[in-house]
Amino acid sequence: MTSPLRLHPDRFFPADKDTGTIARRLFEKVETLPIISPHGHTDPAWFAYDTPFEDATALFLWPDHYVLRMLYSQGIGFERMGLAPQGGTAEPDRRKAWKLFAENYYLFRGTPSRTWLDHAFATVFGIDVRLDASTADHYYDVIAEALKQPEFRPRALFKRFRIEVLATTEGASDPLKHHQKLQKEWDGRVITTFRPDGVVNPEIDGFVRNMAELAEVTHENVAVWNGYLKALRTRREYFRRVGRATATDHGHPTAITCDLAPAECQTLLDKALKGTLPPAEAELFRGQMLTEMALMSCEDGMTMQIHPGAFRNHNPQLYKDYGPDRGADIPMRVGYVDQLKPLLDKLGNRTDLSIILFTLDESNYARELAPLAGHYPCLRLGPPWWFHDSPEGMMRFRRSVTETAGFYNTAGFNDDTRAFLSIPARHDVARRMDCVYLAELVASRRLDEAEAAEIAVALAYALPKKAYKL
Repeated sequence: MTSPLRLHPDRFFPADKDTGTIARRLFEKVETLPIISPHGHTDPAWFAYDTPFEDATALFLWPDHYVLRMLYSQGIGFERMGLAPQGGTAEPDRRKAWKLFAENYYLFRGTPSRTWLDHAFATVFGIDVRLDASTADHYYDVIAEALKQPEFRPRALFKRFRIEVLATTEGASDPLKHHQKLQKEWDGRVITTFRPDGVVNPEIDGFVRNMAELAEVTHENVAVWNGYLKALRTRREYFRRVGRATATDHGHPTAITCDLAPAECQTLLDKALKGTLPPAEAELFRGQMLTEMALMSCEDGMTMQIHPGAFRNHNPQLYKDYGPDRGADIPMRVGYVDQLKPLLDKLGNRTDLSIILFTLDESNYARELAPLAGHYPCLRLGPPWWFHDSPEGMMRFRRSVTETAGFYNTAGFNDDTRAFLSIPARHDVARRMDCVYLAELVASRRLDEAEAAEIAVALAYALPKKAYKL
């Protein structure tokens, strides 16, 4: 017997009647606000060419590293899901791969992935039975038929989701051809974000090749420190002009920053280009580049995002066979007070600099991040990120940081996703959980409801627009 799929209108709200009623009233103020999606990793080609999505497997299974990692954790190899390893083969039947996913959908019970997927199934495709082995074909066929219709193309869904602005993320030498096409042909606001990791992290595979590309597109001598910095300034300007970028994005292993003399920087650059930079000096190079990027943000006004603390590609065999972003990145400990100090000593009191800090190490919320953001004018706290983009993670965040940093030293919510159809679901959850937290403050007489409603709108809409200068 199949189970019904129904999204309860009061999902996530407290069972306590008084607090739940307040949360529901607050949510009514934000439920239909436009979506601001200022940090994400969707493919700009989807919107540039507006071609139909292929099928359920390509849409929901393959791009979602949350889905892939859960299935992999149960011994289900990627090749069975239709993803071929380097030099290998995979299951060619996409329907069969989808059925495998459906048979194992129970694994996602209690996870944010289940929430996001069910939301898309119910609200985007109108499916009213739960996904399992018995309904797999029904899902596959309903989704396939829907994707043939013009209202399910990327641009139509963008408008249907009430997305006001959506940011993608591109590497420093990307020509931004999709963004150029978008600017000429469509009124949907899709902007880029400048992600220079490939040319500021000497330990990334292909660093020397990436530097050569940077030199080629900027006509600068990147082997000279000043020429290297000039090349990066040139690309930032290109991203602002061609891709309408308002922000940069930096995914370093740690939050270490440095303030080195130019001669020291040149020495590090020389070694980086020769491939002889030891790990400790690679860390110095990255740390110096965070400070340099902050200085450039003071010049051009771009918001800077720093999100350290991920041990990337922790599974070497999986990385060898399938490359990055397949669910094998693992959180690790990070320090902020000491590591950010060189940058903050130099720029922390600037009011023309905006740095949004993220973390995968929740132990830092109350101890380091909230006090830092509650003091330095240049700092704001990003939302619970990645592994903590969840109802419980959102509540832990608010409970840990609000008393020290307040609401207005945070950057509201961003979805940080590759899975386009999960965007409305993620914002729905974030808005509900913020309303739950605010309802608790109202119910305990710490905030009046009019103030809480104002804060709810700020968190859902005004604060991300302000933080990302949109």
